[in-house]
Amino acid sequence: MAHTKAHSLFTEFDINLFKAGKHYRLYEKFGSHIINVDGEQGTYFAVWAPSAKSVSVVGDFNFWLEGEHKLNVRWDGSGIWEGFIPNVEKGNIYKYKIQSSNNDIITEKADPFARRCEHPPKTASVVWEDEYQWQDKKWMKNRKKNNALNAPFSVYEVHLGSWKKQIEENRFLSYRELAEELVNYVDDMNFTHVEFMPIMEYPYDPSWGYQLTGYFAPTSRFGYPDEFKYLVDKFHEKGIGVLLDWVPSHFPSDDHGLGFFDGSHLYEHPDRRKGYHQDWKSLIFNYGRNEIKAFLISNAIFWLDQFHADGLRVDAVASMLFLDYSRKEGEWEQNMFGGREYLEAIDFIKDMNAEVYASFPDVQTIAEESTSFPKVSRPIYDGGLGFGMKWMMGWMHDTLNYFAKEPIYRKHHQNDLTFSLNYAFTENFMLPLSHDEVVYGKKAIVEKMPGDEWQKFGNLRLMYSLMYTHPGTKLLFQGGEFGQTSEWNFQGSLDWHLLQYDVHKGAKALVKDLNAFYKKEKALFEKQFSSDGFEWIDHGDHENSIMSYIRKGNNEKDNVIVVLNLTPIPRENYRIGLPKSGDLKEVFNSDATKYNGTGNYKNKNLNSDPKEWNGKQNSVELCLPPLGMVAFKFK
Repeated sequence: MAHTKAHSLFTEFDINLFKAGKHYRLYEKFGSHIINVDGEQGTYFAVWAPSAKSVSVVGDFNFWLEGEHKLNVRWDGSGIWEGFIPNVEKGNIYKYKIQSSNNDIITEKADPFARRCEHPPKTASVVWEDEYQWQDKKWMKNRKKNNALNAPFSVYEVHLGSWKKQIEENRFLSYRELAEELVNYVDDMNFTHVEFMPIMEYPYDPSWGYQLTGYFAPTSRFGYPDEFKYLVDKFHEKGIGVLLDWVPSHFPSDDHGLGFFDGSHLYEHPDRRKGYHQDWKSLIFNYGRNEIKAFLISNAIFWLDQFHADGLRVDAVASMLFLDYSRKEGEWEQNMFGGREYLEAIDFIKDMNAEVYASFPDVQTIAEESTSFPKVSRPIYDGGLGFGMKWMMGWMHDTLNYFAKEPIYRKHHQNDLTFSLNYAFTENFMLPLSHDEVVYGKKAIVEKMPGDEWQKFGNLRLMYSLMYTHPGTKLLFQGGEFGQTSEWNFQGSLDWHLLQYDVHKGAKALVKDLNAFYKKEKALFEKQFSSDGFEWIDHGDHENSIMSYIRKGNNEKDNVIVVLNLTPIPRENYRIGLPKSGDLKEVFNSDATKYNGTGNYKNKNLNSDPKEWNGKQNSVELCLPPLGMVAFKFK
């Protein structure tokens, strides 16, 4: 019989820190690590299983025989099992076979800290270390200014499996192929960031990656971990930041996963009112257990540290904040103060954000959070949760509802568009048009629009123009940029063939130029989270469905005047008030022919009049295109 040798990576490990939930680099100790002990090469294994009676490593190196390689439990009461197995090397596959002291229950589990997993539907862990040499020193050095809250931040959200398929072989593109095709595309489209829907290993394709089993392993669907690093590196080479979707809110109950790990409720809360998610049929982490907090925060740090991610978009934050989230009366229990807030989860979120920003001050955490919970993106010292940004779901719902209406009725609903400015500066908001809006019968973005084909695309161009000139950062899901007409299908590919048609070419050209416009015009980003960066000219012209406003930068000369005509009726000689006298030049027009607009309504030689209008001393007459946005600056 083979044996594990006594060896420990935990010699400089503060067990008390782990037990207190304050050890945030657990991946350096747990999992499998290829090391040399007394001149013998092999692999060291460590797993946390406090309810175990015995733990064996089973794998292709011992014919999956239980008891061949038993781990030793540490003497310190930590519940950590460890051991060194000679001659186990990179590429060997394994699981932990755990006999529980709870009724001798036997579980066979993948390694929670595995750096690589088998390709689904296989479920074992893979011994792995890569020697990737990063080439992004320049990006990492300058990241602070590219990733800051007062810098342009426009995100292309991508599902790697369905962005584009290799057609002849009907397969995913690999990380290496994406490092060429996707990187060049995002760069050409002038986005500042890309966001990947979860790339951590997941067993079930229809979950889109939101049901994770391998928290420390990039999915093997597209290649090896070092090839994923190469993809990140290539984005950084082009000056593009990489955001990762991160899911600390729930996990699936697959047999090989974290659920009932050592024959006890180790990772999930034992009370189903806190430990089971009815909507997603999944388990919820026990945020009150210190070691679980350490596991999750270590995981957040891992992707920033080992994979050079530039931010984490944290999924389903609302489901973590409230004990009654999606639960009826009697299905939840109040907190100790009689409220509905999940206090332990809130503490975990604050600890996570505090550690992320302490270790990586130049990244961003972004909350997908849909409630009116206060101060989500405010500092912890100010009573906030400490996120860098929060998705502005209210803006998204109101805007899509407005644009779905026939223009003739819009005069009765202008408040839907202006309402967002009442609360736009209460948080650091990101404006999201995400994957959630183009599935389950909600239709593609362009298909939500009324009218014939020209009007649909005119509305699409107008809505994107509003989005890019509205305060806040931007997020657009793949396919939206060229007006994909079918709903997103995670099993297929985007409909790239549509780009042979002018309407789709025009939409793509518009998004490309809006990104460039946003990056160039300081007034659109320098104060994007401050009320100092926005001033209405007129939000009250309901009858004509026209809105006008000023976006302001640090310098008055950078200010941009924006006018939106929300109907298909062009307006000649439309007057707006101006903050001062002078000559104006048109700097953007969403109705240009290159965007498949009419191209007939341009503004040249604009001089202000000393005529009072909209409560301002000066004014100017403009020509407004149908379903168009025009933007101006003083010469």
